[in-house]
Amino acid sequence: MYIGIAHLQLHLPENHSLKGKRRVVRSVCDRLRHRFRISVAETGGQDTWQSAEIGLAAVSGDAATARSVIESAVEYAESHLWDVQIIETDVDVLDLR
Repeated sequence: MYIGIAHLQLHLPENHSLKGKRRVVRSVCDRLRHRFRISVAETGGQDTWQSAEIGLAAVSGDAATARSVIESAVEYAESHLWDVQIIETDVDVLDLR
Protein backbone atom coordinates (compact mmCIF):
# COMPACT_ATOMS: atom_id res chain seq x y z
CA MET A 1 0.00 0.00 0.00
CA TYR A 2 1.28 3.44 -0.94
CA ILE A 3 0.11 6.80 0.36
CA GLY A 4 0.69 9.93 -1.67
CA ILE A 5 0.78 13.02 0.52
CA ALA A 6 1.18 16.73 -0.05
CA HIS A 7 1.44 19.77 2.17
CA LEU A 8 0.39 23.15 0.76
CA GLN A 9 1.18 26.48 2.40
CA LEU A 10 -1.44 29.02 1.27
CA HIS A 11 -1.61 32.80 1.37
CA LEU A 12 -5.02 34.49 1.14
CA PRO A 13 -4.17 38.10 0.19
CA GLU A 14 -7.76 39.36 -0.20
CA ASN A 15 -8.97 37.95 3.10
CA HIS A 16 -9.63 40.18 6.14
CA SER A 17 -11.23 37.91 8.75
CA LEU A 18 -11.17 34.37 10.13
CA LYS A 19 -14.74 33.87 8.93
CA GLY A 20 -13.75 34.77 5.37
CA LYS A 21 -10.71 32.53 5.61
CA ARG A 22 -12.81 29.56 6.72
CA ARG A 23 -15.08 30.05 3.71
CA VAL A 24 -12.15 30.13 1.26
CA VAL A 25 -10.28 27.19 2.83
CA ARG A 26 -13.46 25.09 2.98
CA SER A 27 -14.10 25.84 -0.70
CA VAL A 28 -10.53 24.89 -1.68
CA CYS A 29 -10.69 21.65 0.31
CA ASP A 30 -14.10 20.72 -1.12
CA ARG A 31 -13.01 21.38 -4.72
CA LEU A 32 -9.88 19.24 -4.37
CA ARG A 33 -11.72 16.49 -2.48
CA HIS A 34 -14.48 16.15 -5.06
CA ARG A 35 -12.38 16.58 -8.20
CA PHE A 36 -9.64 14.08 -7.25
CA ARG A 37 -11.37 11.82 -4.68
CA ILE A 38 -8.63 12.42 -2.11
CA SER A 39 -8.57 13.28 1.56
CA VAL A 40 -8.02 16.98 2.25
CA ALA A 41 -7.88 18.84 5.57
CA GLU A 42 -6.71 22.13 7.00
CA THR A 43 -3.65 21.15 9.04
CA GLY A 44 -2.29 24.43 10.35
CA GLY A 45 -2.61 28.18 10.58
CA GLN A 46 -6.13 28.08 11.98
CA ASP A 47 -5.62 31.29 14.00
CA THR A 48 -4.24 33.45 11.19
CA TRP A 49 -6.56 35.12 8.72
CA GLN A 50 -4.29 35.38 5.66
CA SER A 51 -2.46 32.05 5.74
CA ALA A 52 -3.42 28.40 5.90
CA GLU A 53 -1.89 24.96 5.57
CA ILE A 54 -3.71 22.06 3.99
CA GLY A 55 -2.76 18.41 3.71
CA LEU A 56 -3.73 16.06 0.89
CA ALA A 57 -3.59 12.24 0.89
CA ALA A 58 -4.36 9.45 -1.59
CA VAL A 59 -4.02 5.69 -1.09
CA SER A 60 -3.12 3.37 -3.95
CA GLY A 61 -1.77 -0.08 -4.68
CA ASP A 62 1.24 1.34 -6.52
CA ALA A 63 3.53 4.31 -5.92
CA ALA A 64 3.21 5.79 -9.42
CA THR A 65 -0.56 6.14 -9.13
CA ALA A 66 -0.40 7.65 -5.66
CA ARG A 67 2.19 10.22 -6.81
CA SER A 68 0.28 10.99 -10.00
CA VAL A 69 -3.00 11.68 -8.20
CA ILE A 70 -1.38 13.95 -5.62
CA GLU A 71 0.73 15.80 -8.20
CA SER A 72 -2.36 16.33 -10.36
CA ALA A 73 -4.22 17.80 -7.38
CA VAL A 74 -1.30 20.14 -6.60
CA GLU A 75 -1.04 21.24 -10.25
CA TYR A 76 -4.79 21.90 -10.30
CA ALA A 77 -4.53 23.96 -7.11
CA GLU A 78 -1.65 26.00 -8.55
CA SER A 79 -3.43 26.75 -11.82
CA HIS A 80 -7.15 26.93 -10.94
CA LEU A 81 -7.46 28.34 -7.43
CA TRP A 82 -7.35 32.09 -8.02
CA ASP A 83 -8.55 33.11 -4.56
CA VAL A 84 -5.35 31.78 -2.92
CA GLN A 85 -1.62 31.92 -3.58
CA ILE A 86 0.35 28.74 -3.01
CA ILE A 87 3.55 29.70 -1.23
CA GLU A 88 5.08 26.25 -0.76
CA THR A 89 4.34 22.65 -1.72
CA ASP A 90 5.82 19.39 -0.54
CA VAL A 91 4.88 16.07 -2.16
CA ASP A 92 5.94 12.59 -1.04
CA VAL A 93 4.90 8.94 -1.34
CA LEU A 94 5.02 6.61 1.66
CA ASP A 95 5.47 2.84 1.27
CA LEU A 96 3.53 1.00 3.99
CA ARG A 97 4.30 -2.57 2.96
